Amino acid sequence: MNANIDALTRSVLEQMGRTPAPRLRQIMQSAVRHLHAFAEEVELTPEEWLAGIAFFTATGQMCSADRQEFILLSDTLGLSSLVNLLHDCGGLEQATESSVLGPFYRETAPRLAAGDSIARIAQGGTAVQYYGRVTDVQGRPLPGAQVQIWQTDADGWYDIQLHDQELVDMRGNFTCDENGWYLARSVLPKSYPLPADGPVRRMLDAQERHGYRPAHIHFLISAEGHKELVTALYLEGDPYLESDTVFGVTSAELVVAPKQDEAAPIRELPAIRYDFRLARGSAESGRVGADVSKINLG
Repeated sequence: MNANIDALTRSVLEQMGRTPAPRLRQIMQSAVRHLHAFAEEVELTPEEWLAGIAFFTATGQMCSADRQEFILLSDTLGLSSLVNLLHDCGGLEQATESSVLGPFYRETAPRLAAGDSIARIAQGGTAVQYYGRVTDVQGRPLPGAQVQIWQTDADGWYDIQLHDQELVDMRGNFTCDENGWYLARSVLPKSYPLPADGPVRRMLDAQERHGYRPAHIHFLISAEGHKELVTALYLEGDPYLESDTVFGVTSAELVVAPKQDEAAPIRELPAIRYDFRLARGSAESGRVGADVSKINLG
C-alpha cells in the first residue's frame, strides 16, 4: 500500500475510533477499510468517483413513498439476500426461510377477511387460493398472527405501476384464526422485468443482465413474541427461477406449485398451501417500516 494512502486510511479510522457507540464504530471503521481498499484496488479515477456519486444521487431521487430504488439496488447486488441469510443463520431457531422484501412494499394494504381476494381491481388470470398455518418452530399455532400478502397481477404489474397512489390492489392483510390458519384468494402472478425507468435498470443493462424476477408472492408475517418474517413463495417451473436478478430464491423450500387440494377450504380453486414457522424474539427486531433513526447501533 502507498504510504500516503495508508496514512490517510489510518487517520480516518483514528477519528472514527472515538465514536462512543461500539457497534456504530465497528460498522463505520470496517466500511472505511473496505471502501478505501476498493478504491485503491480498482484505481478509481475522479471521473469514475463523480459518476458513482451521480448514480447514487439518481437512485435516491427515484425513491418515493411507494418505490424504494435503494432497496432495488441492494437486491440486484445480492446484498439484501446476504443480510437475510446472515439473519437466518444467526437465529437460535430454524424458522421459515426469508426472502427479499422488494421495492414495492406498501404499508397501506387493506385489512381483509379470511377467504377474501386481494385481486380487487385486476382482471383475468388464473384464480388461486393461498392457505396454511402460522406456527412457532415447534409447530404450535399462533392465533391472531398477521399475514400481509402482496404480488403482481396476472400480467406482471404491481398496483403502483398502474394506478394512482390512492388505488391499492393485489395486497391484503389477513388475521389467522384461533388455530393459526390463514386463507386468501388471488390470481397467479407472472414473472416480470424490473422497472425500466430508473438507474438500477440502467446498471443491469450495462452489465447485460436480463433484469427479470420469477413469479412470486410476497408475505410479511408477524405474531406477538416472535420475529417478523419477510419471505416470498416462487412458482415452480418459472424460467427465471435459476437466474432471479435479485437472488431472492435462496432455498428450494420457497418453491411451490398450485394444485387441486381436497383439503383446501375452497374446493373449486387450485391451492397453494404453505405453513410458516416463526422464531421467538422481538417483533421489533428488524421490523419492516421501523424508524431507522431510532435503531440503536450501540
